[in-house]
Amino acid sequence: MKLDPFYLIVDSAAWIERLVPLGVKLVQLRIKERPLPDIRTDIRRAKAVCAAHECQLIVNDYWQIAIEEGCDFIHLGQEDLATADLAAIREAGLKLGLSTHDEAELAIALAARPHYLALGPIYPTILKAMPWAPQGLGRLREWKSRIGPLPLVAIGGLTVERIAGVFENGADSAAVVTDITRNPDPEQRTLAWIAATRSFHQGR
Repeated sequence: MKLDPFYLIVDSAAWIERLVPLGVKLVQLRIKERPLPDIRTDIRRAKAVCAAHECQLIVNDYWQIAIEEGCDFIHLGQEDLATADLAAIREAGLKLGLSTHDEAELAIALAARPHYLALGPIYPTILKAMPWAPQGLGRLREWKSRIGPLPLVAIGGLTVERIAGVFENGADSAAVVTDITRNPDPEQRTLAWIAATRSFHQGR
């Protein structure tokens, strides 16, 4: 399986409706601490937009709703993985992405047979408090050498200016949140990401 090199992560369907039409081909909907009916509504909206623009939608955490709404890709953190019904996820045909931050989590993730792994934070991030120090490009390169053909997503503190470094050290896709959502002009920043990752897409 191949992932688009530009992996956008946003927390609402409104962001997806705003940015996916610009040419985004891979997006994760990561919603936290909202009522389940609202989350279901956002997943439905996001799914419709992504279908219209040939964009792969990945639903974070809410695998039950993703199955019920006919989604085909989910992403789980380690805590969510511990409680998820992997048999039900596989039976529904969902592809699975998993987060990793250290050796123990890598082993747990690989045992779950995911379709891709994410490693982070590569650089310091302002998105949320992290108990892990920045992993750095060396760890990214090490992770890739160990997982082989399994796609590797770099996440955490990434900017357009840092894209080349993560791809040169083994990343198959670069995930971004705040460099776009907290930018004064998210649309232009999204277009800059698309342009900057295009050469990596063509070289795959």
